[in-house]
Amino acid sequence: MIELKNYTHLIWDWNGTLLNDAWLCVDVMNGMLQERGLPLKTIEEYRELFDFPVKDYYAKLGYDFDTEPFDQVGMEFILRYNQRQAETMLHPEVQEVLARIAAQGFSQNILSAREHNELISETKSVGVFDFFDRIRGLDDHYAHGKIDIGLHLVREMGVPGKKILFIGDTRHDAEVAAALGIDCLLVTNGHQSEDRLLQLGIQLINSLNDII
Repeated sequence: MIELKNYTHLIWDWNGTLLNDAWLCVDVMNGMLQERGLPLKTIEEYRELFDFPVKDYYAKLGYDFDTEPFDQVGMEFILRYNQRQAETMLHPEVQEVLARIAAQGFSQNILSAREHNELISETKSVGVFDFFDRIRGLDDHYAHGKIDIGLHLVREMGVPGKKILFIGDTRHDAEVAAALGIDCLLVTNGHQSEDRLLQLGIQLINSLNDII
């Protein structure tokens, strides 16, 4: 059983874990699928399909990279998402959870597959930037994975891995935590379904309130 008192540093995922944006990803993608005559997806179907690297997820949706290169359709999605990103909000409990954890003296950090500059802008726009000691995103828009920047982040922290807890919402977050040699906790209201996360055999929570 994971207990916060056993850690000094937390690493948060951003999209899905803190930012409630799975619905927007579905809405934007369905617009693209409709234009290509491909089947639309419900939020439930999305949570069963979404994965990293996202190129594999696009292939599951029916994209043909011989006619449309992944870089092209991936950038189209990002541009459309960014046009509407201001519609997203944090999960309702996030502000209080971050404040209560900060009051207990934990170091809080973000590790995200979001492009770094956009990630900084988003954390500021929703009012949580100041909670974090370090914020790290990718240097491009294609969400290949975040193990490499995670390794750099852990080295920057300079504490034993057993003192760091990663909190995310996807199987990739669990893979990242394992690669970094740190514990992982996953929340089930993000980008992947509870059934998929249960297969990992690690601790799950239904809401970030359960951390407190």
